Amino acid sequence: MTKRIMCFGDSLTWGWKPTLAGIPVERYRKEERWTGVLARELGSNFEIIEEGLSGRTTNVDDPLDPRLNGAMYLPSALASHLPLDLVVLMLGTNDTKAYFNRTPFEIAAGVSTLVGQIALSMGGVGTAYPAPRVLLVAPPPLAAEMPSAWFAELFKGGRAKTLQMAQLYRDLATFAQIPFFEAGSVLATEGVDGIHFSEGNNVALGTALAEAVNSQGFCR
Repeated sequence: MTKRIMCFGDSLTWGWKPTLAGIPVERYRKEERWTGVLARELGSNFEIIEEGLSGRTTNVDDPLDPRLNGAMYLPSALASHLPLDLVVLMLGTNDTKAYFNRTPFEIAAGVSTLVGQIALSMGGVGTAYPAPRVLLVAPPPLAAEMPSAWFAELFKGGRAKTLQMAQLYRDLATFAQIPFFEAGSVLATEGVDGIHFSEGNNVALGTALAEAVNSQGFCR
């Protein structure tokens, strides 16, 4: 039976192709995105469902775009895609934007809201499917330098926060008794904008997460 994995995240999951020219940007091709690498590595017995949205937060409203609150959308996404065996959850980078003024712990608490929503997602709409398991992934730290003056101001102070997030996510995962993966253990942010993934980053993360899925038996 085919196992279904939903990857819920932001532009790192959507496949934002970093550039020095600003927006608009292109998207990495399906096979280049880490989700595509994950699909290739896991093989035909797995179906990967991409739920990436650029700018998405954990559970906070973005004053520039009302579509970006992850906690407002995740329950609908879960119900839409059930049955699911696993949700790979990687969010938090956008919560470090300066105008949110969130602490690393507040960001981790936002992630805990999403973890709870997944745990309570059994049933869907008119169905009796069980809730999927969750793999919590801490995004890698932002790069030390951001060539774009706009991004540098938008994420002012963000790198210091992202350096603390992995341990907080790990602590949350331990508390919630869910599996955890630290993206920064296999990559450093190499996109030219200091925020997004290079093609090599996508390969590294997709390959590592496939190994995690297989080694921990998430979808057996």
